[in-house]
Amino acid sequence: MIVIPAVDIRNGKCVRLLQGDPNAETVFSDDPAAMAAKWEASGASLIHVVDLDGALEKRPRNLERIRQIRDRIRVDIQVGGGLRDLKTIRMYLDMGIQRVVIGTEAIRNPDLVVQACGEFPGRIVVGIDARGGRVAIEGWKETTGVKAIDLARQFEDSGVAAINFTDIHRDGMQTGPNIEETRRLAEAIDIPVVASGGVSSMEDIIRLLPLESAGVVGVITGKALYSGTLDLQEAIGVADTAAKSS
Repeated sequence: MIVIPAVDIRNGKCVRLLQGDPNAETVFSDDPAAMAAKWEASGASLIHVVDLDGALEKRPRNLERIRQIRDRIRVDIQVGGGLRDLKTIRMYLDMGIQRVVIGTEAIRNPDLVVQACGEFPGRIVVGIDARGGRVAIEGWKETTGVKAIDLARQFEDSGVAAINFTDIHRDGMQTGPNIEETRRLAEAIDIPVVASGGVSSMEDIIRLLPLESAGVVGVITGKALYSGTLDLQEAIGVADTAAKSS
């Protein structure tokens, strides 16, 4: 299981929101690229970058900051937020981004996911953000009637590289990840799952490790790293040790 640090960008700055609320923002850095470089130096093999403005405005809004991150670090980057068409997906991949995350359009336009997977195999991730088990879209402003597991199953044979699963109620709250919902999703599909939302400490990482046998291949963490309650280098070490002993 890999531990993936998150770099969320809003108005050009590295921030964290509580449960996706733009009015509950904490700014951690004016230089997202420097923050990404810090996580790379701590051993990260993948950086999760989110254009928060893009998610709300339905198009890339922090492109220059993302380009600076790509130019600054050597490890893989995945980008989400505002990806609504093949042109945008292609633009990011041509820039050197390894993977892109499709969220809202996975519900609005599932054919886009299938088409993108066909054109860019192994590089498309579906982001499923759930509130009470139901998928939320449009920057989490709208909760649909679609169950997270049902949406994931739609893409079972499409070639999706991974499902990023976020429990919105826990995102940024450091209340611990939703272990059972993450397990249920992973066991219901063959697509690899990446857990997100609520990680607060090393204990949470350790609690997630047994889910690797169910198909949970990674965990995204943000607030815990920025607030200092989780040490990235230590977390990566624990995950690596667990992988070697399994």
